[in-house]
Amino acid sequence: MTSSPVPGRQPGGNEGTHPGRTDYAGAVYGSLLAASVVATAGSVGDFPRLQLVVLLLVTGLVFWVAHVYAHLAGERILGRPIDRGEARRVARHEWSIVEAAVLPAVAVAISPLLGLGLPGTAWLALGVAIAQQVAWATLGAVRAGASPRFAVGEGIANLLLGLVIVAAKAALAH
Repeated sequence: MTSSPVPGRQPGGNEGTHPGRTDYAGAVYGSLLAASVVATAGSVGDFPRLQLVVLLLVTGLVFWVAHVYAHLAGERILGRPIDRGEARRVARHEWSIVEAAVLPAVAVAISPLLGLGLPGTAWLALGVAIAQQVAWATLGAVRAGASPRFAVGEGIANLLLGLVIVAAKAALAH
């Protein structure tokens, strides 16, 4: 087997020696991105709920396209041919960036049913984004075969990243 610059992947886009292994990096990244969008949107002014939902989903889509493009451009730079099958595989692999925006967007959409105003809505969506980020990171570590201690460490590290965003939101709100 020839070596590949992407662990677990063989040249030509085929999955390598880890068939069944799931990569949760996109979901973790997308969750952190969604948390950042909510924190920033809430700190620069009052956005109506619909605008925040659209902002979350559009940002997820734009970053998904950017990740797909960057990956494919990197393959091209390495001299690997890019075909439609490879482009579809990369797009599917990175789709979790968009999916990570959905739960925070749903939280924003249902917040009136919970009796929340705009500030409460932003905190709910931020909490959902951070909770899913911690969950995806921990689950990803477990699915990758990490020890329970390492999986908990992954969760804690991602919680700390989320708390940095919470602290920034809190600081900007005052």
